[in-house]
Amino acid sequence: MLKNKEWVTTNMRTYTALLDANVLYPAPTRDLVMQLAVADMFRAKWTADIHREWIEAILRKEPHRERAKLENTRDLMDSHVRDALITGYEEIIPSLNLPDPNDRHVLAAAIVGRCDVIVTENLRDFPVTTLKRYRIEVQRPDQFLVNHLSLAPGKFCGAVRKVRARLVTPPKTVEEYLATLAKAGLVITAAELEQYSELL
Repeated sequence: MLKNKEWVTTNMRTYTALLDANVLYPAPTRDLVMQLAVADMFRAKWTADIHREWIEAILRKEPHRERAKLENTRDLMDSHVRDALITGYEEIIPSLNLPDPNDRHVLAAAIVGRCDVIVTENLRDFPVTTLKRYRIEVQRPDQFLVNHLSLAPGKFCGAVRKVRARLVTPPKTVEEYLATLAKAGLVITAAELEQYSELL
């Protein structure tokens, strides 16, 4: 059993996920994914282009938000998650073929960053047949998180507990926090976490 735990821990630390912009906004998904990355449950990757996309998405939908504060969040992400920022992928973008050419930068970054998976809400924009040749999977955030919860429930719940403890304006009960996750699209994750409510 110990060997199995060691195998899981080692593979989680090396399992590399490129996080698309729609994973980094809304905030509840971003906060949870970031905490899991800081806890070494996987290696998180993104790019300056992805940062620009999620920041611009927030400013379009919530024009009252201050760009400077969002850019500060971006800088904190870059400094707290080790080796997260992928560079040097731009030159291969023209050689890639995806249903939406505007998504080619995401795949290019995943290739250069040697990512195992692209985590995105837009599965149809990243056909499995195309990604297979690069040995990259594609998963929705909900699926990605449920998979990690099943691998290490204790560590996952510890990360959730830290995220929830930071919510002070206003604070959230476990039930309220899980409802927030579900509202953000993490329906299965929230449902699976209910069984661990005493640890959250």
